[in-house]
Amino acid sequence: MLGTGELIVILCIVLLLFGGKKLPEVAKSLGQGIREFKKAAAGEDSSSGSCGGDCSSCPNKEPPTKE
Repeated sequence: MLGTGELIVILCIVLLLFGGKKLPEVAKSLGQGIREFKKAAAGEDSSSGSCGGDCSSCPNKEPPTKE
């Protein structure tokens, strides 16, 4: 496990690489990636329906409409 000193060094390096303005965007995309990975590992499907979003193989479903 990383100690406090190592975490501070890593955060400083990340701040230098990405800059203060880009850092929130990087953190947000990293969080979304981790969330998607956990969903996939748990076996949850983010698309609607059991056909995976391909409604041509589902006779009772209408294709999704864009609003």
